[in-house]
Parts: sequence; structure tokens; C-alpha cells
Amino acid sequence: MRYLLAVVLTLFLFQPLGAQTMTSLDAALIEAANRGDVASVSDLLAKGASVAGRDARNRTALLAATQGNHIAVARALIEAGADVNAQDNQRDSTYLLAGARGYLDILRLTLANGANLKSTNRYGGTALIPACERGHVETVRELLKTNIDVNHVNNLGWTGLMEAVVLSDGGTRHVEIVKMLIESGRANVNIPDSDGITPLQHAKKRGFREIAALLEKAGGR
Repeated sequence: MRYLLAVVLTLFLFQPLGAQTMTSLDAALIEAANRGDVASVSDLLAKGASVAGRDARNRTALLAATQGNHIAVARALIEAGADVNAQDNQRDSTYLLAGARGYLDILRLTLANGANLKSTNRYGGTALIPACERGHVETVRELLKTNIDVNHVNNLGWTGLMEAVVLSDGGTRHVEIVKMLIESGRANVNIPDSDGITPLQHAKKRGFREIAALLEKAGGR
């Protein structure tokens, strides 16, 4: 009997957070947020739905809204106290996801409401790194207004600058991002990858002449 009780208690204590806190109102809130239905979200909040409720993927309503870039819903949930740093099972948060996808309006909302600039995604990267990789120029510009660590190295051994070279096409957007990183005065242009290869060496190897010229001018080796 004691063994059975111990098993039941263990299962209860270690079940996902969402399973402990989810109510029908919370579930409806997440679904409405996922649809971008701001009227239903407002109604459910008024009825007592919790912005902290989580679904089976450990998503909050705010994260569900962010995945669809539903700006009005995200704003309503943040105004209701939703945590912009709450992460799901794959370590996405509203702040990190908005940065990675270039959802500028939602990113700005998170930065104005306590975004944790040191938080990292499942690859160990800050919001800046995937923004650099994916060529989200305005997102990078916005993040560079903060004190985010420009030289943070992710689990792959890459900085944002490195990803703007090795995972890009060397086109206009990535040229502009490399330029912004350099002009911020905070980027170390010589941080190599895990094989000891620098951004300049990668740029030259790929034939990215404009990026290589920028890096050389900034002291790249």
C-alpha cells in the first residue's frame, strides 16, 4: 500500500506543469490565442482564465499567440500579466521565438515587459543569433539597442556574426547585419568556430566579397 501511494505521489509531483494547472478556461484561452481571436481571449480572461496555464506542449497562451504572430492577442495577454520568458518543452519563449522569426512588434512588446536577454533556446543561442542567421535586419537592429551579449557563443560554437556568414547566402540582408554588428562596436570579429576558423576565413571561402571587406576593415583575420 505504501509503495502504491509513493508511486501515485511521484507521478503527481513530476507530471508536466500544464497537467497540474490546466483548466477548461485555460485550455480555451490557449486555443483562442492560437487562432488569434482577441475577442475570445479578452472574454476568457474576464471569466478567470489564467495566463500561466500550459498545454501538453507546455505552451502558454502567449506563446501560442506568438507562434501565429497574433500581435493584438499577444498585447492583451502581456497586459494581463503573461510571462514573456515562459519556455515550452523545446525551450521556445515568446521573446526568443519573436526574435528568431523576426516578429518585430511582438519582440518590442517583450523587450518592454521584462524580456530576459540572457535566456537561450534549445541550441544554446540568444535571440540575436537566429535573427542574424535568418536575415531579420530590423530585428537585429532592435536587439542591438539593448545590452544583449553580441559575442555569445551557442552550442554549435557560433556567434550571431558567425551565423550571418556560415548560414547565409551572403546577400544584401546579411551584409547589412554584419555591418550593424561591426558598427555596434561590441562584436569581436575574430571569434572562431569550434574548428578555429574565423568569420573572415569563412566569408572568403564562400566568396562573400562584401562581407569579407567589412570584416577586414574591422580588423578581421
